[in-house]
Amino acid sequence: MTDVEKVAEAPGQPIPGQTKTEAQLDKGWSKSAEGRALFWIAVAFSAFQVFTAMFSPLASEIVRSVHVGFLMVMVFGVASTVTDNKTAKIILWALGILGFVLGLYHWVFYEDLILRAGEPNTIDIVVGVVVVVMVFEAGRRMMGPMLPIICAIFLSYGLFGQYFPSPLNTRGYDFGQVVDQMFLGTEGIYGIPVYVSSTYIFLFILFGAFLEKAGMINLFNDIAMGTVGHARGGPAKVAVISSGLMGTINGSGIANVVTVGQFTIPLMKRFGYPAYFAGAVEATSSMGGQIMPPVMGAVAFIMAETINVPYSTVCIAAIVPAVLYYYSAFWAVHLEAGKRGLMGLSKDQTPNPIKALVKNWYLLMPLAALVMLLFAGYTPLFAGTVGLGLTVMVIFSHPIVAAIPVQVLRVGFWIVLGISAAFFFEYGVWLLITMVLALMAVTVFVKGGPATLRIALDSLADGARHALPVGVACALVGTIIGTLTLTGAATNFVRVIVSVGEHSIFLSLCLTAITSLILGMGIPTIPNYIITSSIAAPALLHLGVPLIVSHMFVFYFGIMADLTPPVALAAFAAASIAKESGFKIGWTAVKIALPGWIVPFMAVYSPALMLQPVGTRVEAYGFAFAAAYMIVKAVIAVTLWGVTAIGYFLRPVGWPERIIAFLSAVLLVLEYPWTDPIGFVCCGAFVAYQIWRGREAKPAMTTAA
Repeated sequence: MTDVEKVAEAPGQPIPGQTKTEAQLDKGWSKSAEGRALFWIAVAFSAFQVFTAMFSPLASEIVRSVHVGFLMVMVFGVASTVTDNKTAKIILWALGILGFVLGLYHWVFYEDLILRAGEPNTIDIVVGVVVVVMVFEAGRRMMGPMLPIICAIFLSYGLFGQYFPSPLNTRGYDFGQVVDQMFLGTEGIYGIPVYVSSTYIFLFILFGAFLEKAGMINLFNDIAMGTVGHARGGPAKVAVISSGLMGTINGSGIANVVTVGQFTIPLMKRFGYPAYFAGAVEATSSMGGQIMPPVMGAVAFIMAETINVPYSTVCIAAIVPAVLYYYSAFWAVHLEAGKRGLMGLSKDQTPNPIKALVKNWYLLMPLAALVMLLFAGYTPLFAGTVGLGLTVMVIFSHPIVAAIPVQVLRVGFWIVLGISAAFFFEYGVWLLITMVLALMAVTVFVKGGPATLRIALDSLADGARHALPVGVACALVGTIIGTLTLTGAATNFVRVIVSVGEHSIFLSLCLTAITSLILGMGIPTIPNYIITSSIAAPALLHLGVPLIVSHMFVFYFGIMADLTPPVALAAFAAASIAKESGFKIGWTAVKIALPGWIVPFMAVYSPALMLQPVGTRVEAYGFAFAAAYMIVKAVIAVTLWGVTAIGYFLRPVGWPERIIAFLSAVLLVLEYPWTDPIGFVCCGAFVAYQIWRGREAKPAMTTAA
């Protein structure tokens, strides 16, 4: 039985904050008729997305509409599997099929809709109302009531804004105009979020699904175990590194927790870490996957499209904060291990990372090609298509290589395959398709070939399954974008933040961060970013914060919200594995991630930390010096905040010392002429005191002995 088929027939019990539909979706496809139907619908969904990405045969509006149609039939189909009521099943499947059929509306009437743009007829309005209502219901079933309620508030503002008190009131809009905005144009549910979901996001999720099936998880675990498994607190460090590496290919915090966490959390518990701390380490490390290049979370693609910059530019801005985030987690588990006296695995229990790379080096080929293409200036759609094609070729090549008896010939096969794939740039997508089909044909006749073909089929279904929550969130949150663009409501919030920022930009940043955190406690990262960036990022830009830095600031705190109780899905996902309270894991994760919270503030005051060549220090000393200086300062500040959070450095740290370490870090974050020198002096004094106390303790121990 394949991984995709391993699912119980009874509905899964959702973790707190998770709906029954989402819990069932996480389990995979059942062996029932419904489960098999959903499996093949998911395969068709992935095939449609790959085909349109390769050939672009349809207009963008049509692709978006069909994309949402597939989302509807899958959401309501999955929802039907969590009930035993036959009538409810019939109704849910009928809704799903209706949603898919209405997703074809833009395809069938594409030219007519263009000709009557801005003047919808009665049928347009009726269909639009039905689709919008179905999107809301799909969002409720997939993510719970919070996001649909927030979106409904915005939508009601568009409908009844003329009755609001000044200055919140609008001029009033006709019902047909609101429906036109939400359904027929590209500002509502078929706006930028769904455009990105139906192109970049889906391809990269599919890319990650194929790599996971190819064995990338095992390779990353072997590398992490071999490099740090034997060090102090090794099992927890393995979790940090494994999740960070997995984050480079899937960009999903929950997916990281449930895949890597199955291995790392029990390992940490076995070596002495409390269950709540083990779960918190995995949750913290997994959430960083959304900001870890090259394959960041879905928000990064939406951000690139929103601010009209290449995806590689977003990756460049994210790389230093991502490394600092994982350094803060790594540092926290190192300190906790020292505090508890926890050692690592013995050398004979850890794999050899070099041997693991030598054995499975070919798995890195698609990832390397993806990075090269992204930073060479190719679009994410092109890079994702090539990366996906290479991954499929690697999967189909594996049983063929296993059948070759001579090692030299095996190496030669990989070299020939790589050179052949390089001609893709000259001969285009048809060469890629021809190579995949040829490898598939050969695979059928070698040992393990049929199982490999099944893996590829399962990967197609898994890709659609993982993309479902993202796509539904993008469609639903489009109603907010539509309302904001229709009414211009974002300007009111901008005025508030700007008025506060005239007196203190720090208070404006805090207000924006709190907004992101509060929103993130009830909705996923994607709608959180879209809402907050739409209303707060323009205000930060007006206050002089660079565009990409303001959006990264909002993005960063949206991720932090996913770790913050009461709604912290990553923590609750870890709780199901750690067998511990999700709230306890969530608050511990906040403590572990605490050092990383200073990075967005530092980047606002000195954008060189995000490798942006702007700011007073860049003008005075040059970009290279400014960036290096900020990185060093950030590492020191994160280190001190880690000491503050854990209460250990070279020895246990009491509260007076923790306060000094905290204040030293704060001084390094602030950008006044006098703060850096004082911060460095305080930092040096703290370290010197720790060393002196450590030496003082050794003679005392010797005398006692």
